[in-house]
Amino acid sequence: MVRVVILGQGYVGSIFALGVERIKNGELGYYGIPLENDLPIKIEDIEIVGSYDVDKDKIRKSLYEIIGNYWDGHVPKNLKNIVVRKGIHLNSLRNLPFEVEGLEDEMSLKEAVETLVNEWKKLEVDVIVNVCTTEAFVPFKNKGDLIAAIENDDRERLTATQVYAYAAALYAKETNGAAFVNAIPTLIANDPAFVELARESNLVIFGDDGATGATPFTADILTHLAQRNRYVKDIAQFNIGGNTDFLALTDKERNKSKEFTKSSIVKELLGYDAPHYIKPTGFLEPLGDRKFIAMHIEYVSFNGAVDELIINGRINDSPALAGLLVDLVRLGKIAIERKEFGTIYEVNAFYMKNPGPQEKGNIPRIIAHEKMRTWAGLKPKWL
Repeated sequence: MVRVVILGQGYVGSIFALGVERIKNGELGYYGIPLENDLPIKIEDIEIVGSYDVDKDKIRKSLYEIIGNYWDGHVPKNLKNIVVRKGIHLNSLRNLPFEVEGLEDEMSLKEAVETLVNEWKKLEVDVIVNVCTTEAFVPFKNKGDLIAAIENDDRERLTATQVYAYAAALYAKETNGAAFVNAIPTLIANDPAFVELARESNLVIFGDDGATGATPFTADILTHLAQRNRYVKDIAQFNIGGNTDFLALTDKERNKSKEFTKSSIVKELLGYDAPHYIKPTGFLEPLGDRKFIAMHIEYVSFNGAVDELIINGRINDSPALAGLLVDLVRLGKIAIERKEFGTIYEVNAFYMKNPGPQEKGNIPRIIAHEKMRTWAGLKPKWL
């Protein structure tokens, strides 16, 4: 059994919880889950035991009620048993049309961390999944500075994700270990402060920023061109969506966070930094969760021929990431059982846009896929 808590009960967290329960009820197959049900820990072994949010309209409501806002079909009734608890916001939803309420509104950050740790102990949590709204952040790099910021209640320096990850480390140290899956751009698996803290606290960190949609597809195309020694002249990749995360990305500082993780693939895969524009570019509410993607890649082939790739697509944003989370929570439990604390590149390289640790980087996804399967104890699929 793997017991999971969700941080951020928005579209991704809701589709993740819904999909897991539909699989357990025999209503759904395994499409969209890379490892299907091949791991020793089965999808049916996943149990959602807790949820946190800071939107006043969600706190104290059940997952059954909330998921109804994202899904028109049948919602499993057992989700009525999970009530959303108050989390931490640290102004992460500023300039968004939500009324927020967080633990830090009534206590210090240190006390909020203690509250989370005590609640997670009662829930007997194995894996904590972070799918909060994209934040503007500054990495710590130094563990001492991180601890000092918590102790000094430095609310201007810290983000919600950084506080959650710190709480996860304290929780893991006081229990038999835990895993923290960071599916948003805030650097955790790429921040030496958190990786060091995780290693000494029995915490597994997967991150950063789940690789779904256009970014892994672009990585595959760039690998294809690099393997054939075609010189990429320029890359343009656009993403426009209508969900809350795209709305949040209209904020310049949040957009920078996302742009960095999406753009990191270019130099790492090509070996040179081709001129590129790769970022979320707009919010259009009628699109909802079904985002529009477009990419244009211009490259030089044999005898100086200049070719172009022009690709358009429409992708359901949240299900793409939710399917990866089904794997990640199970891989997190496996890592805990193996006592492989810190961050695990073999997992991150396949599932994340910006795979930690920071001294590593993006590699062709087909190689990352085989490395991940080997780490998980599965047979190679293509190599």
